[in-house]
Amino acid sequence: MGAPMAKRLLAAGFPVTVWNRDLRKAEILAAFGGAIAQSPAEAVNGADIVFTMLSDGAAVTDVLFAQGVADALKQGAVVVDTSSIAPPIAREHASKLADRGVVHIDAPVSGGVVGADAGTLAIMAGGDADIVAELAEVFAPLGRVTHVGGSGAGQICKLANQQIVAITIGAVAEAMMLVEAGGASREKFREAIRGGFAESRILDLHGQRMVDRNFKPGGLSRLQLKDLNAVAAMAEVFKLELPLTADIRQAFETFVAEGNGELDHSALLLHLEKINHRKGATDDRD
Repeated sequence: MGAPMAKRLLAAGFPVTVWNRDLRKAEILAAFGGAIAQSPAEAVNGADIVFTMLSDGAAVTDVLFAQGVADALKQGAVVVDTSSIAPPIAREHASKLADRGVVHIDAPVSGGVVGADAGTLAIMAGGDADIVAELAEVFAPLGRVTHVGGSGAGQICKLANQQIVAITIGAVAEAMMLVEAGGASREKFREAIRGGFAESRILDLHGQRMVDRNFKPGGLSRLQLKDLNAVAAMAEVFKLELPLTADIRQAFETFVAEGNGELDHSALLLHLEKINHRKGATDDRD
């Protein structure tokens, strides 16, 4: 998602320097006006605002503190981490950067690559409300930003978002199987309930993926599991019982363990089909 976000910022007239572990991915942005850095420390040199979009907390920690970014940042710079990571890690990053005179905003996003391309991301920002307000012009090309609380609050809201996404994907997949078993068309079922109480972005995008059996990511199943594992860890901290989340987490855990981690998370349908095939349910595609 980082590439389309960078394109949106460039199109809005912001000077953007980009870095990626795979330099080829960064070089693509040169055609859109991006300056290419050879290292993350070079990318942030002199920057007022730094965006990170990385796979997990370990990757963000590595880039910020092992690869020299924190030391290269000027005092007063703002780091906006749009990655999805555990809230305690985000708060730790904020504390360490504050010691260096750098502001940290955890601002994970939802909307996928489609939303990043269109500039319609939902941005959940945790940290200083005044700083978030000052960055409104920068956030505007990316989507709609909402300040949700102090440091780490953006990440806890993103985890809640991922709960809803995962559980809804599971619900849509199970519904697809039910209607087909009952003799109805999955495609027509999806069309029929659009605009009703079951309407959702998941039904729109991922329901269509299930109809088309197009599971090219999108959102990787292994990253969906990573977020659900983080939800489980926070639920333990808060002493919460989240049975629906626990069930869908187990389903994704099995699906990923069977070698499907690089498929889109809507491909959970394949896991449910496999379970039912084992039980002898009819599948007209076999």
